[in-house]
Amino acid sequence: MLESRFTVSKSDRAAAVLEASGLGKLLRRVPVWRGALVVNYHRIGDGSASPYDRTLWSATPEELGVHLETLARHFEVVGPEYLTEAPPRRLGRAVLITFDDGYRDNYESAFPALRSHGLHATFFVATGFIDRPRAPWWDEVAWMVRTSPRSELPAGDWLDRGIEFDEPERERAVGSLLALYKGMAGERANEFLDFLAEATGSGRCHEADAHDAWMTWDMVRELRSAGMWVGAHTVDHPVLARSSRARQEEEIAGCRDRLAAELGERPRYFSYPVGLPGTFDSETQALVRDSGFELAFAFSGGYVRDSVQDRYAVPRSSEGLEGGPDRFHAMVTLPQVFARW
Repeated sequence: MLESRFTVSKSDRAAAVLEASGLGKLLRRVPVWRGALVVNYHRIGDGSASPYDRTLWSATPEELGVHLETLARHFEVVGPEYLTEAPPRRLGRAVLITFDDGYRDNYESAFPALRSHGLHATFFVATGFIDRPRAPWWDEVAWMVRTSPRSELPAGDWLDRGIEFDEPERERAVGSLLALYKGMAGERANEFLDFLAEATGSGRCHEADAHDAWMTWDMVRELRSAGMWVGAHTVDHPVLARSSRARQEEEIAGCRDRLAAELGERPRYFSYPVGLPGTFDSETQALVRDSGFELAFAFSGGYVRDSVQDRYAVPRSSEGLEGGPDRFHAMVTLPQVFARW
């Protein structure tokens, strides 16, 4: 009985937030848009004090609960197979929920929230972080900058200009170095991390420090058994377009094969690491297609109108996730305006 009252209480609170924003009425009055909006999350929790990449936290558990309440009340939440067929028009507004990377907070926070609302989502996992848990490159760059005893990085072989560590959060410095990493040739990436380890004075992250950051295979299997979709996100999450063809093949097919071995079936869906324009190209798309995937998801904003124009560059958006409930409600109500870059 106590559990029942608690569940109703959470639902009522979410509904109250929705109505108080004024967007609850808007959702019911705005003309129905056609197609599918793919919403992407990364981490769930409060990363405001984390030494790692804070842009990866998409919502707190409470914010995610409000998002899911909105979707359950006003939209048709569907799976990826919806996009491989002509979208049915009986409801019009379809939303796919996706999570990238395979962080453990997806299992601990997002999974129970989805089940409590009777919803399903697709979890794209980078298998290398499950097999050998460690800090990924984006978290390691942020950690090295935030823990550095120094105040700047001087210009040199790797940096055209010096980078000052903006205090106290050093967020701009982290962003600048991550942008530099994403644009460099893949074979230089690890060498760049070694350079940063020395230049910042922080050294490299110890693998043990990130051991509990990732889901285990048992957790992934539980997601799948509960009706969630599990997709591929490469092995080690490189920027594919900056990698050689051979490396891309290894990352794409290697992830596919590891998921097949652990789950008993090949994954049907893929999402590109980073996913922004320029981080994958026509060669990457061809490799994904030839590896047997039916769909591949980008991170370019927008939504699918009527039918998918390119099955290997399906648009996704996270704009609105970080802006509180009003921003999220606006994005799912008017994706043509808000679900874009």
